[in-house]
Amino acid sequence: MSGIKRKYVPDLVKQSVICETNYARLVRMLPAGESAVEYRIEWHQHPYVVSIRREEEFSYTSTWVVSYWPENSSPWFNPQSIVVRLYHDARMAEVVCMKRKQQLSGRYEYPNEQMRHPDEKYQLNHHFAEWLGYCVSHGAVPSVRVARG
Repeated sequence: MSGIKRKYVPDLVKQSVICETNYARLVRMLPAGESAVEYRIEWHQHPYVVSIRREEEFSYTSTWVVSYWPENSSPWFNPQSIVVRLYHDARMAEVVCMKRKQQLSGRYEYPNEQMRHPDEKYQLNHHFAEWLGYCVSHGAVPSVRVARG
């Protein structure tokens, strides 16, 4: 029976650890009492702007859009945007979607029409954890507002 391929089963423990890590790191960067903040970071000797903006706020959850782009980019440049939902009671933050596209499923059959990986949501949460870790460890510095457009 070695020819039968097993379905991907999400590892909930690993997913929970990443979401808890994302929450702890993102909360350190969130603006106290404000709905938006911008930071400046250096990435491979190039300045980038990181924008964190609140979309929704409820009793136990909030939704934030985290975007980043090169500081001296053209107004036509489309920044990377990650929509993140924070679950304050559980102290977890998970990536909901990228660039305002359809909300991510926890698992995808493979192959599929969108060519998503079976563990796409886990990969994006892991990427976001690494990215937040870089911002926190390399001193994301609040920046002055950058005029765009």
